[in-house]
Formats: sequence, structure tokens, C-alpha cells
Amino acid sequence: MAGNIATDGGAPVARSAESTNGARILRLPQVCAVTGFGRSMIYQMEAEGRFPHRVHIGLRAVGWVESEIQDWLRLRIESGRVRRT
Repeated sequence: MAGNIATDGGAPVARSAESTNGARILRLPQVCAVTGFGRSMIYQMEAEGRFPHRVHIGLRAVGWVESEIQDWLRLRIESGRVRRT
């Protein structure tokens, strides 16, 4: 993992939001942009079990797995469309 770490004035900074298995982590501003929801709505839906749960990526940092967010969006789109017969 040391290959993914750069330094910014001595402090380690992740170069990529990808882990070794290819999973990408989205931070809150990215999740808000992708879903169209604000911070409080995301946290409320998460607490109610209606949104993917965040993962801890540092001592005081969290993110969401991009594939879980994309799957959630796909299900919302599919369930929100009315099937015409």
C-alpha cells in the first residue's frame, strides 16, 4: 500500500481512492453529487437502513463504496419507473 501513499509536507496523503481489490471509495461530497441528496438526508437514510453504510477509511474519515452506491441508485431507478403494459 505504500505505493499509493504520497506526502504533502510530510503528512501521508492517499494518491488514489482505490484499494488493492479495485473498490473505489467515495467521500461525502461525491456521494451528494452522485445521488442528488444532501448530507443530512444521506445520514438519515443510512440510519434507517435505506442507504448503503459508510466505511471507516481513517481515524476520522469515512467514505462509501462506489459499487454499493451505484447498485443502490440502479435499484432506485428500476423501482421508481412504472412498467407500462
